[in-house]
Amino acid sequence: MLEAHPIFQDHFSDRAERYARYRPVYPPPFFRWLASLVVRRDTAWDCATGNGQAAVGLAAFFDRVMATDASEEQIRYAQLHDRVRYRVAPAESCGLPDRSVDLVSVAAGIHWFDFDAFYCEVHRVTRPGAVLAAYAYDLFEAGPDIDRIIAHFYTKVVGPYWPKQRAWVEERYRTLPFPFQELAAPELTMQHDWTLERLIGYLGTWSSVRKYREATGTDPVEIVRADLALAWGTAPTRRLVWPLFMRVGYVHPDNEVKHVI
Repeated sequence: MLEAHPIFQDHFSDRAERYARYRPVYPPPFFRWLASLVVRRDTAWDCATGNGQAAVGLAAFFDRVMATDASEEQIRYAQLHDRVRYRVAPAESCGLPDRSVDLVSVAAGIHWFDFDAFYCEVHRVTRPGAVLAAYAYDLFEAGPDIDRIIAHFYTKVVGPYWPKQRAWVEERYRTLPFPFQELAAPELTMQHDWTLERLIGYLGTWSSVRKYREATGTDPVEIVRADLALAWGTAPTRRLVWPLFMRVGYVHPDNEVKHVI
């Protein structure tokens, strides 16, 4: 039986199925690069796995992937893979054995964590030579006409409803506490050809959209739907590009974790 952690900030469980359907996919070359950094490719831990997108990507390069999320609903909709094992557990207490992990991966999740507690857990579970990779993506680009509408939607319509942790993402993790031996990271993007309805579905997964709905009883996406349709034109799809950003470093598990905030 899966046991959900009783204390965590849950911004996505009520949209787990939509999250699995509409979120963009990380590029395989990124996971290949991560795998190239570690001495062993025995076990990766994908923390805050959500629908398991990153976990499945990592499974192409590691013998096994332990994928955890504090949301039982997210795990329910996770992608199945022979080398991925899912469990409901918080980032700060994952339940994995000591010194059992070669890579810790956090896709668009670390900004929700208790940094001190999570970094202690990372030190506990990693082997010598292990790497921690925390990564996420910024607002997509789809052309000036669409970008202007999305920027207005992001800042003016749902801007007041973003959780405070969103600031870490807006700063592209540059100010994120990261007490590890940091590595230079490549510049990568995610690129997908999406329909307008796919884009509308993606906007509906934003945490700020959920908060807006709860506060007002209305759907903010409907405010921009007509403008998006007009700007989109008759093309069946558009190329959307998300810039990836990341902090990646060697963990050095024998070192004591210091208070980072």
